[in-house]
Amino acid sequence: MQLCPACLAKAPPLLSPKCSCCGHPFESPLGTDHLCGPCVTDPAPFSSARAALLFEGSTRELIHQFKYGKRVLLRRPLGLLAAAYLDDCAGKFGADLIVPVPLHGKRLRQRGFNQAILLGEIFSQRWGVPLSRNNLRRIRWTEPQVNLGAAERAANVKGAFAVNDAKEIAGCKIFLVDDVYTTGSTVKECCRVLLKGGAAEIAVLTVARGIS
Repeated sequence: MQLCPACLAKAPPLLSPKCSCCGHPFESPLGTDHLCGPCVTDPAPFSSARAALLFEGSTRELIHQFKYGKRVLLRRPLGLLAAAYLDDCAGKFGADLIVPVPLHGKRLRQRGFNQAILLGEIFSQRWGVPLSRNNLRRIRWTEPQVNLGAAERAANVKGAFAVNDAKEIAGCKIFLVDDVYTTGSTVKECCRVLLKGGAAEIAVLTVARGIS
């Protein structure tokens, strides 16, 4: 399955200038990448967060069809499109392991798949980096983040994740993978747990970046 030219034309890439840490794009089209204010005052637990596309237009529609409409075949064109934009980042970081953001068992049963794992499989095949499917676990139920504010999102996911086998991640540089980065609350909590479990460094990769 391939994305049509019309969809690609309405799937804007996330371009510089952007925050050199969290990847948030700046409003001005001029200038170079540099730290945004929030990353200066409250440093993130990851070294970088990179998204291929802006979460708008066709990108938003395709991700919603993939994630909520159960159109699983979209994982390949979305994953390959994202990987093409993220190849340079992947080469420079040199990850030892790819870890997908986990779903709670209840949510997994409802949806039937974890979109982060499906995208992680595409990245793993393209870059030759092993995928750890189930080491990072969601150990308690959390409400959907979509209708929560930034502070509520952070509180919602606090203490929601755990590492099953610390030996697998010890000393590793990790790509943490998800479909969309919005406020970063979920990936930041995952990163804190992975670092506490012994990971050396983490870079976050997503297909899209929401602009809050």
